[in-house]
Amino acid sequence: MAADTTAPQPPLLEGRGLTRTYPMGDSEVAALRGVDFRIDMGENVAIIGPSGSGKSTLLHILGLLDRPSAGQYLFAGVDTDTLDDDRLAVLRNRAIGFVFQSFNLVSGESALENVASPLVYAGVKRKERLERAAEALVRVGLSDRMHHDPSQLSGGQRQRVAIARAVVTQPAVVLADEPTGNLDSSSSSEVFELLERLHGEGLTLVTITHDPRIADRAGRIVSVEDGRIVGADRPALDDERAFAPHDDARPGFVVPPAGLDAIGLGDGS
Repeated sequence: MAADTTAPQPPLLEGRGLTRTYPMGDSEVAALRGVDFRIDMGENVAIIGPSGSGKSTLLHILGLLDRPSAGQYLFAGVDTDTLDDDRLAVLRNRAIGFVFQSFNLVSGESALENVASPLVYAGVKRKERLERAAEALVRVGLSDRMHHDPSQLSGGQRQRVAIARAVVTQPAVVLADEPTGNLDSSSSSEVFELLERLHGEGLTLVTITHDPRIADRAGRIVSVEDGRIVGADRPALDDERAFAPHDDARPGFVVPPAGLDAIGLGDGS
């Protein structure tokens, strides 16, 4: 049954009372304590907080790399707790792109092969994989580095390869965990300008950062401390586009309608 496109659109990402605890000896340590949040399609959100605040745990839950111990995490209106591990893996592959501080590129494989790797798990045929990977590398300004090994690239170039890999699946959201943490100030600025440009094309972007200069360039800042979101979310920029879905999102980014029909997961039943 087709999704009702006239129905109110749910948040892309929504947490309700999220708690995450980990065993430590005979006791438990709480990394998240009853967190509530929502991130709408088209937003550019920075999550900040000191080490040990719970922001990385929150990002892992947002990226379906971990499950909450209690509470609900909804993706496009669907409670992810209703999805088994296989369906979560499909959702993670098709709808979420990741950018990590340490790049996580495979040495011995070209930039092109690294970017194409998520499409292997999506079942895309080799010819199309390489074509889409090449297009993604062109978008990040690395058309002349497609066949280079990561060891032959600068830190900024490696992170741009990682960004190309994150967007090659045409995701609804990119989650960036300290994407400029291993870069000098010049490369950091170039990488975040690239992420801003992709956001301007319709991509939802969530960035974890310690750097207030990076956070202040986001559309909204969420502060995490001791496993809780502290204070009200505050805008970093006076830019209405940072808070509204992009009606003019460029083709190539999958923005799911209500539910997950767009990526073949239905309503999770």
